[in-house]
Amino acid sequence: MIRRALKIWLVSVLTCSFAFAADADPRKPAAIQTQDVPVVSAEIVAKLSQYQNTRAAAFRGWAPDGNGMLIATRFGNAAQLHLVTQPGGRREQLTFFDEPVAGRFLPHVSDGALLLSVDRGGNENAQLWLLDRKNFQTKLLSDGKSRNLVQAWNRDGSAVIVASNRRNGKDMDLYRVNPRKPDSFELLMAVNGQTWQADDWSNDGKRLVLRHYVSINESYAGLFDVEKQQLTELPLPTSDKVAIGQLAFSPDGRSVYVTTDADSEFLRLARLDLATKKWTWLSDGLNWDVDDLTVDRTHGTVAFAINDNGKSRVFLSSEKTNDRRIEFRLPQGVVSGLEFSPDSKSLGFTLARAEAPAEAYSLQLSNGELTRWTFSEVGGLDPASFVDPTLIEFPSFDGRKIPAFYFKPRTAKEGEKRPVIISIHGGPEGQYRPTFTAGTQFWANELGLAVLHPNVRGSAGYGKTYLKLDNAEKREDSVKDIGGLLDWIKEQPDLDPSRVAVIGGSYGGYMVLATLTNFGDRIKAGIDIVGICNFITFMEKTAAYRVDLRRAEYGDERKPEMRAVFDRIAPLHNTDKIKSELLVIHGRNDPRVPFFEAEQIAAKVRAGGRSVWTVFADNEGHGFAKKENADYQRAVEAMFLKKHLGLK
Repeated sequence: MIRRALKIWLVSVLTCSFAFAADADPRKPAAIQTQDVPVVSAEIVAKLSQYQNTRAAAFRGWAPDGNGMLIATRFGNAAQLHLVTQPGGRREQLTFFDEPVAGRFLPHVSDGALLLSVDRGGNENAQLWLLDRKNFQTKLLSDGKSRNLVQAWNRDGSAVIVASNRRNGKDMDLYRVNPRKPDSFELLMAVNGQTWQADDWSNDGKRLVLRHYVSINESYAGLFDVEKQQLTELPLPTSDKVAIGQLAFSPDGRSVYVTTDADSEFLRLARLDLATKKWTWLSDGLNWDVDDLTVDRTHGTVAFAINDNGKSRVFLSSEKTNDRRIEFRLPQGVVSGLEFSPDSKSLGFTLARAEAPAEAYSLQLSNGELTRWTFSEVGGLDPASFVDPTLIEFPSFDGRKIPAFYFKPRTAKEGEKRPVIISIHGGPEGQYRPTFTAGTQFWANELGLAVLHPNVRGSAGYGKTYLKLDNAEKREDSVKDIGGLLDWIKEQPDLDPSRVAVIGGSYGGYMVLATLTNFGDRIKAGIDIVGICNFITFMEKTAAYRVDLRRAEYGDERKPEMRAVFDRIAPLHNTDKIKSELLVIHGRNDPRVPFFEAEQIAAKVRAGGRSVWTVFADNEGHGFAKKENADYQRAVEAMFLKKHLGLK
């Protein structure tokens, strides 16, 4: 009896040990759970290693004393803030949180203090911290649980406007906050179901210019008297609904600079005289969106960038020179974060290019000389090997031309048909712009994939008519655009229409699932990252502060006719049409697209008898921000694509 019991125990131990050995993956982070995912191979890790060790740097503002600039970059597991005191100089790390950090120096201060914004595990409930570099202290300023967004600063840095839902967990009210004093939130404006943004604070400290955002197609502007706590609506140049992108005061406070699509397809730059209500248009003839704007707080010089078919062009203008425009010649790429230096002689910004990681730059205004401040590592890879995309257009179901960026693998041989991956952006009113990602370069250079980034109808950057083409009941028209792209792929002599995968995050995840249910027999594999599978359950469970904004874009699920559309198009209700392999990736703390969306689509597809690879993270939200998690995600994606696209 004892021998028999020992035998049973030994068999049990050996069986459990074998199962553990088969299931365990030493490369999987502790916070991640998977199902049906194989152990990551050493070969994949070796191929990915250098790409995963590329870095980038983003300009985050000038030091108030003129001694360098603040940048964000990652050396550890999450991006932190660093000070660079000279071009090409060492990056002095200033923050040491476990989570990614956003922040900036307090304006016009000499002690180098910073206001920081940090959430936990991707929950997007950002907390505010003061980094007191003089006294070597970090102080929590907010309540530790609400969502807090830093907006406009007063000129001397003694106060900042913060949007926070601390009052009721939903409404993002506007508060005046002393950035050096914990829990100094003074309510200025309760928004009550609306979304207001404080874009700028006048130099005299008396007024804010506010933007009321209803949807990407509809905004309003107002002046807010800080002491009287009184709002006055700003006149618009038309009675039609318009979009407003950015607002900024002139130094004397007599004018407001505005980007708006009033009487235009695109966001144009204008100056509104607050006394005469006269509008002066400053970007006429530039038939693209003005997507970045900054005004020098001393001299009133205006710098702005336009989005010209996905790439940036930067201009300088001044009322003192009769608004004459000067264009600076920059390398082709995407410019963001424009800011004048404290001495008004330079312009700082981030320049992101398709074939090189984003870096921090400055531009000398007197002669247009461009200076690169950061030199980020590319993991030992040859920078000359990175692929630069070609802009193509393809016809859709209604004859409309749809733009896409095409990364052709350098390893492609004459007459050889390459497998394809289609990467669909989120938003839905986002836009793919050609910037460097290690993933795209890895797919093209190491896996030999042709990579296509389409901007389907509903994408920003191509005019407001194009932007509205997927609204509400037109939602599936954007999915039909992917059908047009599949037709285009079939016609290309160097692409293999029998080996196509799709990948996308957030709304792009919905597009992946919708593509699988509409074109299941034409797609081999789909990767859904934090995606929506049912707009009704998404609306029911997304964070309370987002519901009205999403209804303005997607449609109101409370209306029977719109609910019927959502029921009809939901990938969750059409899983029987999915013929492709599926990988679902999601963070459990996601406040935007609730984790429930991933759970229900994976369960429904599995219930239909299909295998689904799932990668779920306990310490992430709307996308994987921590390096160890993101590295594992990319490795699983690579294995999934290799297996299901028949790659060697």
